[in-house]
Amino acid sequence: MIGWRPLKSGKVRDLFINDRNEILLVASDRISAYDWIMPTPIPEKGKLLTQLSLFWFDKLSSIISNHVISTDVPAEVAGRAIICKSLEIFPVECVARGYLTGSGWSEYKSSQSVCGISLPAGLLDGSELPEPIFTPATKAEVGLHDENISFTETESVIGGVHARELRRLTLELYTSAREYARTRSIIIADTKFEFGLDNAGKITLADEALTPDSSRFWPAESWRPGQVQPSYDKQYLRDWLTSIGWDKQSPPPPLPDEIVEKTRARYGEAYAALTGEKFR
Repeated sequence: MIGWRPLKSGKVRDLFINDRNEILLVASDRISAYDWIMPTPIPEKGKLLTQLSLFWFDKLSSIISNHVISTDVPAEVAGRAIICKSLEIFPVECVARGYLTGSGWSEYKSSQSVCGISLPAGLLDGSELPEPIFTPATKAEVGLHDENISFTETESVIGGVHARELRRLTLELYTSAREYARTRSIIIADTKFEFGLDNAGKITLADEALTPDSSRFWPAESWRPGQVQPSYDKQYLRDWLTSIGWDKQSPPPPLPDEIVEKTRARYGEAYAALTGEKFR
């Protein structure tokens, strides 16, 4: 692409930079699970992630500014890219949980806590928590696994002032999004955000926001604690990988057409439910 130089490639996104130090953030159709990039893409997924992130960036703009400069991008990445500010990204994943599931459920079963936060006894997989909690994680390189860390560990990584502010922002963003999503019959069980500092030292929302890649979306009408929750995210793909006995150590197999189409459909359902518009 004329005027853009490759900068970095992640699990899903590719970054390019120009002479003005602006970033072109391109969402590919790659999909990852269990820290592996699947060999089969999900068609149009990158466009959906980009459009849904833009929806949330706009809706949450009263809470925090975001990194978007423009959507006027090169034609070859139209619809799946944004031009954004170059930020100093904090090296932690900022996770908010309103429901107990996934790695949080696994940790709770062994310690009745998540990331050092004690929780009530008797909770089930899928239980709603008394209040949302901030459960940060390390940011691993491609192929490595993010690890949950305590708030004290977060303070040691990024400093106490920034840690407290990221916790506040994460929970405020999650709470606002969760309340809106419930009006659309969607439960946001958990989600993760990325933040960075701009040139003026201002904390800014970065990367993506509240997509099926970064969140667990459950249909509200079918939510029942203690059972596997139907979902509008990549849990369907994770479940299939588990069902075929993939060991998560060797390269993942190609995805059958049915898995590709059903994963794509679930992403589309989430988009339509949250935005009120069919994804095009």
